[in-house]
Amino acid sequence: MTTTPIQGREHDLGHGLLVLRSLPAMTLRSIGPFVFFDHAGPVVMDAAAGRQADVRPHPHIGLSTMSYLMSGAVRHRDNLGYDQVIRPGDVNWMTAGHGIVHSERFDVPDAFAGNGLELLQSWVALPRESEECRPSFSHHAGAALPVTEDGGVWLRVLAGEAFGLRSPAPVHSPTFYVHVELKAGARLEAPTQYSERAAYVVHGRVHDETGGAEYGPKQLLAFSSGGPATLRASSDATVMLLGGEPLGPRFVWWNFVSSNKNRIREAAADWQAGRFKLPANDHREFIPLPATPSWRGKKH
Repeated sequence: MTTTPIQGREHDLGHGLLVLRSLPAMTLRSIGPFVFFDHAGPVVMDAAAGRQADVRPHPHIGLSTMSYLMSGAVRHRDNLGYDQVIRPGDVNWMTAGHGIVHSERFDVPDAFAGNGLELLQSWVALPRESEECRPSFSHHAGAALPVTEDGGVWLRVLAGEAFGLRSPAPVHSPTFYVHVELKAGARLEAPTQYSERAAYVVHGRVHDETGGAEYGPKQLLAFSSGGPATLRASSDATVMLLGGEPLGPRFVWWNFVSSNKNRIREAAADWQAGRFKLPANDHREFIPLPATPSWRGKKH
C-alpha cells in the first residue's frame, strides 16, 4: 500500500473568499465518485463584506454536491423551492441530475461568527444511468447522522456507508464520506471495502503508519487500493475520509459534470440562453457563463 500526498491549489472565488482545491489535481483527477474537493476558510468577514462574497445563482448538471461546515453558516436556495441554512455538523446534499440552479448566501447573522466560516464542499459524480435523473435536495441535521466513538476516535458518517454505519444522504453509487476527530495518539484504519480511498487533514497532524510519513493541515492523502491504510494522530486532529468505487471517465467544465462532452456544451448553451429556471426567491442576479473561447474541460 502506498500513499500519494496531494497539495491543493488556491482559488479566489471573489471578494476575499479563498478556497483550497485538492480535486481535481494534475496527478489525480478523482477518488471513487468524488471529482471535486474544496476547503474554504476559516475566514472572518463583517456583514457587508460577507454579502459581497455571496455565491450568486449558478447551474449544475450530472453530479451531487455535498456541503459540510466546520464553523459558520450558509444559506442555500435553489430552483426546486428549497431555502435551507446549513450549520456545523449538518449535511446539504443536492443532486443536480439533468439540471439545477442554486445560490449560497452569507445572509445569516452567524455566517462568520466565532472562528469564522470554514466549509468543505465536494462534488460526487453520478453513474451514467443517473446523470439525467430528476434534481433533488435533502438536508440532514447533524443529530440525524450516525456517530460512534471509541479509543480516542470520534466519527460521523456523512454519506454512504462505513464502520458499520450508514448515512441517510441519498448516494447513487458505492461511496463513503466520514468526519473523524482523533485524540493525539489515536489510530484509525480507512475502510477496506472500497477500491479508492483518501484522507484529508483539516486540522492537526497525522502519521501514515504504512508509508511512514507525517502530514499536516490541508493535505489530501490518496491511498492505493489493496491493503490497510492506518493513520495515527500526532496531535489532536480533524480528518475527512472519502472514497468509493470509480464511475469511469468524466468531463468537468465550470459547474458541469458529464460522461458526454456534448452534454456539457448543451448545458452551457442553455445557461447562456436563459433556459435554466432561477430560484423563485433569488432570481435578481446570477453568475454568467465564463467567457471561455475553447474547451477546457478534462475527462477524469
